[in-house]
Amino acid sequence: MTTKNSIDLKGLVPAPVTPFTREGEIDHAAIQRLGAWLGSFKDVKGLVVLGHAGEGTFLTQDEQAAVIESFVRSVNGTIPIIAGITLEGTKVAAMEAKRAVKAGAKAGLLYPSHGWLRFGYQKGAPQDRYRTVYEESGLPLILFQYPDATKATYNLETQLEIAAQPGVFAMKNGVRNMRRWDTEIPVVRREQPDLQILTCHDEYLLHTMFEVDGALVGYGNIAPEPLIELIKAGKAKDYAKARALHDRLLPVTKTVYHRGSHMEGTVALKHALVTRGILEHATIRSPLLPLPAGADVEIANAMLAAGLGPVAKQAAAA
Repeated sequence: MTTKNSIDLKGLVPAPVTPFTREGEIDHAAIQRLGAWLGSFKDVKGLVVLGHAGEGTFLTQDEQAAVIESFVRSVNGTIPIIAGITLEGTKVAAMEAKRAVKAGAKAGLLYPSHGWLRFGYQKGAPQDRYRTVYEESGLPLILFQYPDATKATYNLETQLEIAAQPGVFAMKNGVRNMRRWDTEIPVVRREQPDLQILTCHDEYLLHTMFEVDGALVGYGNIAPEPLIELIKAGKAKDYAKARALHDRLLPVTKTVYHRGSHMEGTVALKHALVTRGILEHATIRSPLLPLPAGADVEIANAMLAAGLGPVAKQAAAA
């Protein structure tokens, strides 16, 4: 049975994009570059693939398995590959988790059933979802706390009951309500001290950096170096350093995440990875659409101003 500490995610956990060829197929060579580069940082503790940033729900089952396998190869077993488990029904989510295990995933980030986003959930249903997926697949799970603006956000009682279940070893918290963050995180920490708590507030990193074990963020694709330093500053309670890093990154944050839709962040991440020399282009899949003309230049300029230029060739090919 998995214990809370069996997988160490206390650091930066990027959620990589899924690179495509210009023809729209999985670009496995680009996955090797991206995964090897991210895995080369000693404070990167794992990679979460097939999430929102990874366009996971836009892929076929075979493609999902191939992406997991490719990222596993890219890190050569040095860090765990964690798979987004996104299918709506509990039975099919458990089957998805089994496929992820077969492909080499060491853990799963279990999304809420998507019907809950609009209609809410019955009391006990999230707990049953986590219990069933773990029991049927054996895949260790990360609790995913959705934004407060959705009806799929878990109240404190539900969070605590999920966190107490066997197999649940970490929380990715993206509640995006700082009142709830400030009041609920201390309770979760007190009641489940072994649960690893990771912020996923790409656009609120400064506020959420001081009470967590690490960060599970799409932002980690494009800026692992300053984010690793930001996590360290947060753990040291060094606000001055954390604020300086935040201010350095703010133009990047604005061009990537302060857009009309948070989903546009995935497209922007790919443009930023072009600036870093990891991707050759920013091809995405529908229903994502290209950003407005000039956005690529805006993103590149913000990245370069933050000191996030092209990665050394040897690092990108590591």
